[in-house]
Amino acid sequence: MTSQTLREARTYEEASEKFIKKEERPDFHLSTRTGWLNDPNGFSYYNGEYHLFYQYHPYDSHWGPMHWGHAVSKDLLHWEYLPAALAPDEFYDRDGCFSGSAIELPDGRHLLMYTGVIKERQKNGGFCEVQTQCMAVGDGRDYEKYENNPVLDENDLPEGSSRFDFRDPKMWRKEDGTYCCVIGSRPADGSGQILLYTSEDGFHWSFKKILATNNNRFGKMWECPDFFKLDGKGVLLTSPQDMLPQGFEYHNGNGTLCLIGDYDEETDTFTEEHNQSIDYGIDFYATQTILTPDGRRVMIAWMQNWDTCGGHVQDNLWFGQMTLPRELFIKNGRLYQKPIRELEDMRSGKVEYKDVHVIDTIHLEGIKGRKVDIELSIAPEDDQDVYHKFSIRFAQNAQYQTSVSFRPKESVLKIDRKFSGSRRAVIHQRRSKVHHENGRLKLRLILDLYSVEIFVNDGEQTMTATMFTDREADGISFCADGAARMDVVKYDLV
Repeated sequence: MTSQTLREARTYEEASEKFIKKEERPDFHLSTRTGWLNDPNGFSYYNGEYHLFYQYHPYDSHWGPMHWGHAVSKDLLHWEYLPAALAPDEFYDRDGCFSGSAIELPDGRHLLMYTGVIKERQKNGGFCEVQTQCMAVGDGRDYEKYENNPVLDENDLPEGSSRFDFRDPKMWRKEDGTYCCVIGSRPADGSGQILLYTSEDGFHWSFKKILATNNNRFGKMWECPDFFKLDGKGVLLTSPQDMLPQGFEYHNGNGTLCLIGDYDEETDTFTEEHNQSIDYGIDFYATQTILTPDGRRVMIAWMQNWDTCGGHVQDNLWFGQMTLPRELFIKNGRLYQKPIRELEDMRSGKVEYKDVHVIDTIHLEGIKGRKVDIELSIAPEDDQDVYHKFSIRFAQNAQYQTSVSFRPKESVLKIDRKFSGSRRAVIHQRRSKVHHENGRLKLRLILDLYSVEIFVNDGEQTMTATMFTDREADGISFCADGAARMDVVKYDLV
């Protein structure tokens, strides 16, 4: 039975989306059907389609009572909206259906696990959110909440853990047919930890162990965990809140963290060996991954950040989009990311230049656009006299531009969108240390109207940013302080 709350959301989204023109949306990044979008949820392959749900407030382009929006795709690039899947309509989730995940059950049903939220008045008169874990099951279109919800509550937490910070379950099925799930939690020290739960049937869950602890190293609460095996290693992805920078590796506020290490499946013991940011740009948070039918580990994230989402236009009918899906692999003990290979099927209109001399600012015939894929190799003109700075500017006209600049002597790559049309003093610049050999650097930039995703040195690092620049600003230019050479190839993405 569909509840009145869910029926109203579905009626509203169907009517409201008609007021959003197709050309006002990104072309191949999933945006919200209407209203507000944040974290990706329930990323899964089911009945021959990729399913992606998302944190959703259909009634306003700002955060509100959380629903689950729903879309499907055959190629992870072209999405079709489906009716909203979940609404806050039960006593245990009346103040929000927060993030979660999805898997296929052996009987062919689609199982969702999500965090239910109830606001509880505290002695000081304020409210705190009590968070529990809940299930829903369906056929890929309609879902029914489990009669015995919630399946995990404060009684299933290790001692000292907060019932107010217990969220974002990510499930997977093991080869022996049993189920596991990691959940973000806050222990007594006020920082983060990742809890591991197990189940025989996907509905009855029990606490197994604390899989990883923060000990106040990386921010505070750890949100949106994901855990998987990749290239012989265990990989834990999470999004810490309230981070402090560590050189160029992490930045202030809401960030991302990848821990790579050894994983002993017999004892479910994860031993950390390496830590890094997942993305070094401005707008990237709340990752979720999937194992595709052909065996690739693919990640998607919210292409936004809690520290920057106040910068959008108040009267916009939609806000929020996802990143490009990215294929993940481990190389030299690091997490590498590449744009999903299906993107290459969208390439057309190739324009290529080899060994271009860059000094001051140049424009190249045929290299412009806001839906483009650009591959760039930069080197010094003279190895004995390396250039001071190299920049590529895009979404550019006389008034606007966003830029990526590289200073080889500092090994620093910077993204800067302060001239992108923003009227708010949110974060407009971020810097990252990058590897290079005497000023030689490889970059790949993917633009889709309102965003740029930069892949450095074949995926060794990424930098992601949104930009709400007028669509007419489609110029691209290259600039060097000193003398540089570059090879560049541009494709339109259609």
